[in-house]
Amino acid sequence: MSVSNPRQSFSNPAIPFAGTILGGLLPGEMVLIQGSVPPGAHRFQVDFLCGSSVKPRADVAFHFNPRFRRSPSIVCNSLQDERWGPEELLHTGALRPGETFELVVLVLKDAFKVAVNGAHLLVFSHRVDLQRVDTLSVSGDVDVQAVGILPVQSEVSPVTSPTNQEAAESNQRPHQTGVPFRAELVSGLSVGRSVSVSGRTNENARSFAINLRVAGGDIALHLNARLKERVFVRNSFLSECWGPEERKMAAAFPFSAGAYFEVIVLCDSRGFKVAVDGIHQLDYQHRVQDLSRVSQLEVLGDVTLLDLKVF
Repeated sequence: MSVSNPRQSFSNPAIPFAGTILGGLLPGEMVLIQGSVPPGAHRFQVDFLCGSSVKPRADVAFHFNPRFRRSPSIVCNSLQDERWGPEELLHTGALRPGETFELVVLVLKDAFKVAVNGAHLLVFSHRVDLQRVDTLSVSGDVDVQAVGILPVQSEVSPVTSPTNQEAAESNQRPHQTGVPFRAELVSGLSVGRSVSVSGRTNENARSFAINLRVAGGDIALHLNARLKERVFVRNSFLSECWGPEERKMAAAFPFSAGAYFEVIVLCDSRGFKVAVDGIHQLDYQHRVQDLSRVSQLEVLGDVTLLDLKVF
């Protein structure tokens, strides 16, 4: 991921670092930190703060604390009224001394979703009102090359339909509309472009689908996550007929009811490459060869849509 178009950035900040987040944070925005962990590091932390007060200490909406001694782990917590809440502990070696990293925190309406080096790591539910967060702090055993606040961006525009006409007319972001949702891909697809769909499955979800559609009714790529069966079906709908289904995957079924997810579909010359939460899941050979004809994105089923991006 690049920090080429942030709404706010900090280059090579001295550690400890504390910077004001201009305008606060909005759901759909991302905070990106690129850096490295020095050899022999003990720990470092990234804190999303409500102000910069030292006495009394400012509330911490999200405390992200990798620890490297003994069993490598990451501790997450929040601080309110100078009291820490219950810790959430994850034993992981996702961050290692002597290695570089890219940390991405996706801001959601009700949680922070964290990925390291392109792989999903954890979700931390909000304990503090997101609107209060206005400061980012980094301290401890870490070197930081860049910090970026990435705005909500999408190269999709809603299509007027009975299910989202009001959202289309008000030019709302995808995470503010209901499902089913359909949007225009402004300039179609081409080799090298990617489509990202972030959402959360409903508590009693049975299935949901993501469709890349061709004007006229055809579907170039149909992704159908069936949670009860635990299968991720792929197909195409061409000339008013479904083709043969594909079900094999390179990894375990990635979805569960009531959970956040991010699906990224990358277009290459031979087919679509699909990853879920940063883990490659499958390849799907093109059945529609002219990618420029793929002009619509559709999301259906038992899911809450949070964000769409084309990049």
